[in-house]
Amino acid sequence: MLIGEVAGRSGVSARMLRHYESLGLVRPSGRTGSGYREYSGEDIQRIFHIESLRSLGLSLREIGRALDDPSFMPSALVDDLIRRTRERIAAETELLTRLRRIDAADPAGWEDVLQVVALLQALESKSADARQRAALSSADEVPVPVEALVEAALSETEPNVAGALRWALARSNGRGPALLAEGLGSPVAAVRERAVRSLAEMPGGEVTAHLRDALTNPDVAVRGYAALELGTRGVADAVPTLLDMIVEGRNDTDAADALSVLATDTVTADQIATGLVDRLAHDTTEAPARGRLTQALAGIPGTRASRALVELSHDVDRAVALTAAYLLQLRDAR
Repeated sequence: MLIGEVAGRSGVSARMLRHYESLGLVRPSGRTGSGYREYSGEDIQRIFHIESLRSLGLSLREIGRALDDPSFMPSALVDDLIRRTRERIAAETELLTRLRRIDAADPAGWEDVLQVVALLQALESKSADARQRAALSSADEVPVPVEALVEAALSETEPNVAGALRWALARSNGRGPALLAEGLGSPVAAVRERAVRSLAEMPGGEVTAHLRDALTNPDVAVRGYAALELGTRGVADAVPTLLDMIVEGRNDTDAADALSVLATDTVTADQIATGLVDRLAHDTTEAPARGRLTQALAGIPGTRASRALVELSHDVDRAVALTAAYLLQLRDAR
């Protein structure tokens, strides 16, 4: 079979067949009387073998070894191909993500594109100062896409940079709250904490809803940050978690402050005071926790809290009794 006919049937161009021949990959078995290349059935089969291996991503040199070296084992080569393919997919995925973020910034011209690219590169810099400058400059005329800010905030370990990123997210629009809420389900505790802290610094009803959902998160740290922020927003759903924090001694001072902020009306104040008293009366509540609960009553106005302090001033636990008596004196002085 002549070269033109082989090219037509195999789909490999005559030029490529000649290139294969120059590399020694496939040589026509014969020549016609006029000197034209003539390929045998075995030659054509080898061509198909070459094309099959090319489709796997092998180089022509690797194909030559695979076909001609009897000691050449395919396992190592396949493992290497898998590794290279994964690296290529990762690189292509990273490029696609970058392009989508540039598109999300809706650049008006090439200057805007270059500015977004520079900011994205700065957010990935090894320099904390560069990352911080990028976060602080994200509120400029061409902002950093919110997806990039969220990704950076969830991975940032430097406190100053993390604070700058949270500030930038608080000023951003779009899918920031929803993306951060997804971070609350991360298997990594540090990522969950960064997500809830970033959410806590963002305004709006959507964020409040996500923080409410976070009150049921299995992570106690996530629940705590959410409850503290919800307390400042006047959301009474946070009260049970805040009481837990006082009992357990986790940010108990901040939790008590949040309860005092929530106690803005008589009904709510009495409900909070009742919750504190109930925890005090619980058989499993240990002495240090009873002391913290007593101190928390100081910030709760109303008659229910005052009556509770009067009762506690006669508590069998001397430390609790003295604390309650002192707090009553302060209330009387006011």
